[in-house]
Amino acid sequence: MIKFEHTVFALPFAIMSAFIASNGIPPFAKLGWILVAMVGARSCAMAYNRLADSQIDSQNPRTSTRAIPAGLITKGSVWLFTIISAGLLVIAAWQLNPLALALSPVALAVIMGYSYTKRFTSLSHFWLGLALSISPVGAWIAITGRFDWTPIILCGVVLLWTAGFDIIYACQDINFDRKHGLYSIPARIGIRWSLWISSTLHVVAVLLLFAIPLLTELGLFYYIGVGIVVLIFIYEHAIVKPDDLSRVNLAFFTLNGMISLVLMALSITDILL
Repeated sequence: MIKFEHTVFALPFAIMSAFIASNGIPPFAKLGWILVAMVGARSCAMAYNRLADSQIDSQNPRTSTRAIPAGLITKGSVWLFTIISAGLLVIAAWQLNPLALALSPVALAVIMGYSYTKRFTSLSHFWLGLALSISPVGAWIAITGRFDWTPIILCGVVLLWTAGFDIIYACQDINFDRKHGLYSIPARIGIRWSLWISSTLHVVAVLLLFAIPLLTELGLFYYIGVGIVVLIFIYEHAIVKPDDLSRVNLAFFTLNGMISLVLMALSITDILL
């Protein structure tokens, strides 16, 4: 039910943010609690999403085999898992610093609130982006105990990047969403224009990536990472076409996982060298 591999979307940006905030290797204790917070938040978000969408999932052929609609796990068990995961986030925030603890309920509200957005707004993709984008801000606060412009820009990058690839993913459900009165950008304006919006969001995300070195000491290796990200984006948008969605999963899972991991790895390399 919980695809832990999906953590590859947000977790690398949190680790990257922690290294930038520390201007080196973060304290291992803080890095450990950041990981605990990320696991708790991600598990809570996905479990609660499965609970909120269980009835919708049972009607959609693409999602009808998920654990709850398939009867593989009870809702009571998922509720227990959700509560424990949320508790992990709060405990981790408590161990980090007072600001992190104070903001943990806000984080939970954002990540759990996403589950209902498709019922009333086509901008649900941006709410998902916001849910993932708080990870670099949270990691920065965990290290420094304060806000700053660098994590806010990183937040913008993750928000636009996530919204862009979620729009691509939502193209698969365009007919189902329209039939059942669910909101998404593809359901509202069609696949062709949705793919253009996705491309535009990713272009703006790249521009924000180029702004980060202006506030930090990141240099050559970081720029190499951004260059690789640009190439991955180009390939991602080249393989998904309005009349051919057969490679959406490749674009959604594999390529976007590579984007976050490559950028994290080369950013950390830049900082350490």
